[in-house]
Amino acid sequence: MSNIAQATRDALESFLTYQSGLKGAAENTVIAYTGDITEFLVFMAEHSVHNKVLDIKALSRASTQDMRAWMAGARKGGAGSRSLARKLSAVKAFYKWLAIREGFQATAVLSIRAPKFNKKLPRPLAERAAHDVLDVAFIQSENPWVGLRDVAVLTLLWACGLRISEAISLTGADTPMPNILRIIGKGGKERIVPVVGAAQDAVAAYVRACPYDLFTKDALFRGIRGGPLSSRAIQLVMSKARMHLGLPASATPHALRHSFATHLLNAGGDLRSIQELLGHASLSTTQAYTAVDTVRLMEVYSKAHPRA
Repeated sequence: MSNIAQATRDALESFLTYQSGLKGAAENTVIAYTGDITEFLVFMAEHSVHNKVLDIKALSRASTQDMRAWMAGARKGGAGSRSLARKLSAVKAFYKWLAIREGFQATAVLSIRAPKFNKKLPRPLAERAAHDVLDVAFIQSENPWVGLRDVAVLTLLWACGLRISEAISLTGADTPMPNILRIIGKGGKERIVPVVGAAQDAVAAYVRACPYDLFTKDALFRGIRGGPLSSRAIQLVMSKARMHLGLPASATPHALRHSFATHLLNAGGDLRSIQELLGHASLSTTQAYTAVDTVRLMEVYSKAHPRA
């Protein structure tokens, strides 16, 4: 990045600070922005300014041809449509912010269309499979308290629709588990989540068995040595359960959250309420679950209807 001006680097740093601080972007989002925008800046420095330093003025001159050349290079480097759309979104966000700050028009960048791609449908677990996962998770560990911990975390994903990061971010202050949880989700957005009795009971059983003091400000869920539980540990628990039960690779911890949503939808829950419970910023994200239900119904029809 030697031919990228310090002012350009500083602008990127300020943009990332703005995203994480003022906009409350998730850590993973900021990491993705950093990689994608840096990749773009390196391309522009190498291919668009002809051995000159890539400063703000040079960035403001980015053309439609520059954008297409960058996208073609990313394609050649193996980026699929989904990845390329994400990269372009990051670059557009940076340019939109930079154009306002520096007072230039970024039409050439912002008018580029993202490649189309088929959105992946959520792949929830069937109710029986979800029960089986909890049963297997309990007996996988040699330490009973660890088994109870794993069941408690997975139950929160399935019964309350929490993200794994949200579940492991709970603290000792969240016990005894109340009827309502205030969850800080993606983008720092707060939502209210009802806690069903099964989740309260699972957490209470873990708390009674946990050998560590669960102080108010400390992590509720602990690793084997007493430190905060990592998401990787729960992913491994789910991976072992999946292999034991012969479930597909789509049976991940997040699939339990998908199951929470589809169970509510199948029971007559309305999309707006489910959107609020899941913490989706856009209703279109929640609407993907209606497509899942349609696919399921078509599968049943194809197997059972005599005219299918």
